[in-house]
Amino acid sequence: MTLEEAMRSRHTVRRYTDRKIPEETLAALRQRIGEHNQAYSLAMSLVTDNTEAFGPALRLFLAKGVRSYVILAGRDQPGLEERVGYCGADVMLFAQTLGLNTWWVGGTYRRKGLQKNAAPEAEKILGLLAVGYGASQGVPHKSKRPEGIAACDGPAPAWFDKGVEALLLAPTALNKQAFTVRREGRKVSLTCSSGVFSGVDLGIGKYHFELGAGRENFDWA
Repeated sequence: MTLEEAMRSRHTVRRYTDRKIPEETLAALRQRIGEHNQAYSLAMSLVTDNTEAFGPALRLFLAKGVRSYVILAGRDQPGLEERVGYCGADVMLFAQTLGLNTWWVGGTYRRKGLQKNAAPEAEKILGLLAVGYGASQGVPHKSKRPEGIAACDGPAPAWFDKGVEALLLAPTALNKQAFTVRREGRKVSLTCSSGVFSGVDLGIGKYHFELGAGRENFDWA
C-alpha cells in the first residue's frame, strides 16, 4: 500500500482489538518517527502496552483497547504545531501502510499519562496518535465541497484539484475543515482558522495537499 492509497483508505478508529503489534512493525514505526524527530527537531515517541493516555471512563466508553500510541511533541519553539501536524500526518499514513489503524487525539487524553511517558525533550505535548488493529476500519468523515475551500486564478490544473481532494481527506479538529487554499500560477497558499488547533491542522493539511498534488508541481507561497 502506498501513502496515497493509505490516505484514501484511512479513517478514524477509536476502538481496538487486543491483537499484538509485531516487533518488526513497531521497529518500522520507531524508525519513521526518529527520522522526523531528527529532520524537524521534534520529540515524538512511540509508547506500547500502556493505558495511561486515557482515564478509566475514556478507556471504557471512547478509547477502548488503546494500548499503543505516538506522543506528538517537541521543544516549545515557534512553528512547533505546524511541524507536528505535518510529521504526525506522515506517521499516521505510514502506520496505515503497515496495516494499522489510527486515531488522532487532540484533547481528550490524560495529560499526566502522556507527560509520564514522553521523551525528555518533549517540552510541549500537542496530542497523541493512537495506533493498533481496529475493531473496525472506521467510516469516512463528512466533507466540504472543494469549491467551499479552494480558489484558483483561471482553470484549475489537475494537480491542484487532486491536492484539494487530498486536503479534504485530512483529519481536523472537530472535523471543521477550516481551510482556505488559493493558487496563482505555481504558487499555492494554505491557511486554517480552527482556533487553538489551527497550527496542527495546517501542518496536517499541507502534508495531505502535497501528497495529492505532487510536491514537484507547485511552490508554497
